[in-house]
Amino acid sequence: MRYLASLILALTMFCPSVALAYDVLVVQSKHDPAYEEVLRGFRAAFRHTERVVVLSDYAEVDVYRIVREERPGLVLAIGDNALAAAKKVRQTPIIAVMSLSVTNPSVNQPNLTGIGMYIQPESYMAIFRKLKARRVGVIYNPARSGWYLRQARQPAKQAGVDLIMREVHDPKETLSKLSGLAGQVDALWMLPDTIAVTRETAEAYFNFSQEQRVPVVSFAGAYLGLGAAAVLEIKRVELGKQAGDLALSLLKGQAGTDEIDYPDKVAIKTNQSVLRNLGISSGIFEISVNPAKD
Repeated sequence: MRYLASLILALTMFCPSVALAYDVLVVQSKHDPAYEEVLRGFRAAFRHTERVVVLSDYAEVDVYRIVREERPGLVLAIGDNALAAAKKVRQTPIIAVMSLSVTNPSVNQPNLTGIGMYIQPESYMAIFRKLKARRVGVIYNPARSGWYLRQARQPAKQAGVDLIMREVHDPKETLSKLSGLAGQVDALWMLPDTIAVTRETAEAYFNFSQEQRVPVVSFAGAYLGLGAAAVLEIKRVELGKQAGDLALSLLKGQAGTDEIDYPDKVAIKTNQSVLRNLGISSGIFEISVNPAKD
């Protein structure tokens, strides 16, 4: 973030003829209630002037040209398509949210920061402890989620959880990898990994849960109706506020870190019917899942 702050200071101090037309260019992938929640939180946390461009409203949008001509202080990219369009910008700071690809090394660049879609591993470990799940199966693609599971190793060890990890390089491999976990795990952990979990393979996780009588812990409320026992969901308005705080720090020229942050606030939701069928008391989930920052 030190680099990002320097960009803004350079614009305002050394190029006085370049006035900022507005503070924030908001690039939004499409019209989506979830994105609107994030933007509402962003606006609540940070008073600013803005222009909003929704990519789905146009056949083509040249974000680089808009930034070059209109000189916003920073770009807020909401969604994967928005990030793909915005990352062509190299001098103006970019904050990315609601994007799975923001943690992908291939999109890393000095002017990019943001908040990822993966939740702190410690939050999941708190759930697995309550479930008394010592062996937790997880299907993942190394390029998409390898970095995250490397970060999860220490929290898992501290929680007494053994992560039984199986790699997949194609969604077609998911079914066989799940079959290989039969009798080996006490719970399944679904990650927001677009290779390991797809629309076509998601049902297999819940079939496994029923056949093996083990709970699935996932990342989105939509999976509760399919058979997840519990999910951790990002609080989207709070995510927007977190991004707003980050934007304010950048525009003030405050130093910090270039790393992609974890969401600060998440909520746990459960499927009472699934818990009952598995003989698990819903009362065990009266726990905090928002670990304090160091």
